[in-house]
Amino acid sequence: MSRQERVSEALRREIGAIIHHELKDPRRGFITITRVEVTQDLRYAKVFFSVLGKEEERQKSQAALESALGFVRRLIAQRIRLRFVPEISFHEDRSAEYSIRIQEALEQIKELNEPKKSSRLPKK
Repeated sequence: MSRQERVSEALRREIGAIIHHELKDPRRGFITITRVEVTQDLRYAKVFFSVLGKEEERQKSQAALESALGFVRRLIAQRIRLRFVPEISFHEDRSAEYSIRIQEALEQIKELNEPKKSSRLPKK
């Protein structure tokens, strides 16, 4: 595992813990940190998150995360020993929703392509 991967994983764990245990913003919602992508020089980190709920709740959660950027970054600096604390940006990860939509489409295709059972009885 490379240093970049280790830092990404450490950031994912710590940011998730900070959001769930220390961020007191009521707009937060149910946020899950799905992955963190760190640049090769470890200066920038894209934090991908998913939110359960409707579009309004997603927007509120995004706003809560954006307003807590400085707080999160300061706690990261205290908890993870790095020469430079990465600049953090939050991005919504909608891959789970996309997967669900694909699964539903596949189910519909399967239903359409199944041969319909006829109600006729075989002739004797």
